Amino acid sequence: MSSEPADFRCLYRLQLTPGFGFAEARRVLPYVRALGVSHLYLSPVLEARTGSTHGYDVTDPRRVRAELGGEEELRRLAEEAPGIVLDLVPNHMAVDDANPFWPDPKVFDLDPESGRHRRFFSIDELAGVRQEDPEVFELTHAKALELVRDGVVEGLRIDHPDGLVDPRGYLERLRAEGVRHVWVEKILEPGEPLRDWPVEGTTGYEFLSDVTQLFVDPRAEERLTRLYRELTGETRSFAEVAREAKLEQAATTFAPEVERLRRLWDAPELERSLAALDVYRTYVEPWSGRVADEDRRRIEAAGLPRELARTLLLEGERSPERDEFVARFQQTTGPVHAKGVEDSACYRYWRLAALNEVGCDPGRFGLDVEHFHREAMNRVKDFPGSLLTTYTHDTKRSDDVRARLVALTWLPEEWEALVRSLPRPEIDPNDAYMALQTVVGSWGIAADRIDGYVEKALREGGRTSCWASPDEDAERRVQAYARELQASADVERFAKLLRPAGQWISLGMQMLKLTSPGVPDVYQGDDMEVLTLVDPDNRLAVDWERRFRAIGDPSPKLAQLLHVLAIRNGLPEAFAGAYEPVDAGPDAVAFVRGGRVRVTVPLRPGGGEPTLELLSRPPSVL
Repeated sequence: MSSEPADFRCLYRLQLTPGFGFAEARRVLPYVRALGVSHLYLSPVLEARTGSTHGYDVTDPRRVRAELGGEEELRRLAEEAPGIVLDLVPNHMAVDDANPFWPDPKVFDLDPESGRHRRFFSIDELAGVRQEDPEVFELTHAKALELVRDGVVEGLRIDHPDGLVDPRGYLERLRAEGVRHVWVEKILEPGEPLRDWPVEGTTGYEFLSDVTQLFVDPRAEERLTRLYRELTGETRSFAEVAREAKLEQAATTFAPEVERLRRLWDAPELERSLAALDVYRTYVEPWSGRVADEDRRRIEAAGLPRELARTLLLEGERSPERDEFVARFQQTTGPVHAKGVEDSACYRYWRLAALNEVGCDPGRFGLDVEHFHREAMNRVKDFPGSLLTTYTHDTKRSDDVRARLVALTWLPEEWEALVRSLPRPEIDPNDAYMALQTVVGSWGIAADRIDGYVEKALREGGRTSCWASPDEDAERRVQAYARELQASADVERFAKLLRPAGQWISLGMQMLKLTSPGVPDVYQGDDMEVLTLVDPDNRLAVDWERRFRAIGDPSPKLAQLLHVLAIRNGLPEAFAGAYEPVDAGPDAVAFVRGGRVRVTVPLRPGGGEPTLELLSRPPSVL
């Protein structure tokens, strides 16, 4: 269960690179303080591959990365910063000669028979680490724990805990070592609860999903679904597309992992079973005999072969090989799910691109207000310190681009008219619809950035092109079509019509992020309108000088951020307090925090601006 989250009022994420290290971060601190955030939220800082722009390819967890300025500069930053939360990567390290531990079988999860290592998803250059071994934990965490104990770092964001053999045991070890504030990058599917781990909560993708869906007008579903089916011939649901993609991943990309499982136990229908779960993984513990009710429900709902289901529930024949099979099966379903859903199906099914996002379900079209209220009240009760995000280094588009695409559901007739007026290109119609939505949602960005997105989208989708054997001619044809769209006067007129609605939705999403139960997380640059697509596009350098100048004459998004954070800092007890829903009808979200602050966010056109008002007496609540 989480500890008191009141000190964490708002995080501001900085993506550190060799060109933007600790010294550069210190130079933007006056701007960060002016915003009113309580903590910097830093991307990984331990030694990584030379030139890495993200830091997730760790080479030596015992040292602070020299390319960022080294430990002395990090400590100088901590002395001046309001507080620091650090992104930590426990699951994997880089396969690299610069890694002094590679390939030590004590540290890395190596297959003794084949010599292949457990990968991070499908990335051969990142090898799984054996954090279940106490000596390996101590070796890889000594520096991070030292930074926590010295007060340099106040909290840790744990990357991909689902890759670990024992996520619960790992997190309990962190707590036993004195780390009081931990967030997990755990993707929760709709209806999936976060386990009772010693954490503040997740990094907030379930909130991103809900707050996006709130602004989707469900009345547009029939028209946009019909249009998509007519254009592309795709009549299947997203769930069907995702099931196909997951099975494909299990049978191809993850064939080495499947073979390793088969050597432990040749279970029936193994590929289909790995793809059958509707969540990333279960958390059965063969070493302790622990089988949670939630795990039992997920395994029973997956329709697995009876003997396999019994084994996964520790009810069948027990042996060291079967127990290891259970542990590795659970480690493998996560990558199969992620690559099948996020990295394949979300690049194949384009009914509404706004919903093709990390943690989202593109098969769901809209969210009712009552559901949003229930989830908010559950957070207050269970994990009040969860992060609230709308945009991260892992999202497929910025919240401002996503907001514009959500606004398509507010203008379905105009959108359909535009789509039907455009000449049909001689490319796959699904690819054409992807390109059109991408151009409209990101209108105003350079063509070469669209080119980069199109290339990645087509290769991730695995239909028109793929990473293993890319069809560059096909990619160029789709890129050329996207450029034609960027030059179209009709597309430009529609994009300009869409932009005000997108800005309005973006303000509403930001208001809910800043005032709902949890800790707001602002990604670098997202204090003003920012139009970015999937990484590496979303790691572009931020124009900090522009933001320093804007403090005195802020744009609407920045002005709202400054105003709400000032109130949040002045009334921390209210935002750490109760959440009381207020009945404002089906087209607005309204609630009171701690009896002191009322928030109202209209969800449809013509509903007015998002508002925050201070109360002198309690209002009438539901």
